Amino acid sequence: MVWSCDLTRPETLTTPFMTAQAAAALDMPVKMLFTNQSLAWLLRENSARLTGFGADRWTVARHLDATVDLGVEIRACSQALNALGADLTALAPQCAGVEGMVTFVEQGSAPGWRMLVF
Repeated sequence: MVWSCDLTRPETLTTPFMTAQAAAALDMPVKMLFTNQSLAWLLRENSARLTGFGADRWTVARHLDATVDLGVEIRACSQALNALGADLTALAPQCAGVEGMVTFVEQGSAPGWRMLVF
């Protein structure tokens, strides 16, 4: 779950992406749910923003592409999307759609799943 990485601190977004990519590379099933202010990172309008540190910063679109290419499912919290006054058309194409918190927590508590919060 990515909830605390807001647009004012782009360096904080790198860790959830890199963690998801590493887990997927180790053949673990991974789903990222963007909620709260972090959902703004999934909006198309922010896809060219840079994240990370120093000279090796990537655009959000590049992180999304690399993450999805490894098989990670990326979802937007339905309530957070509504709170932003946005709809599905505003989301980056790498986003697999919306999901509610109950569904996400239920899956995260199932055997074989672990939940990390960023």
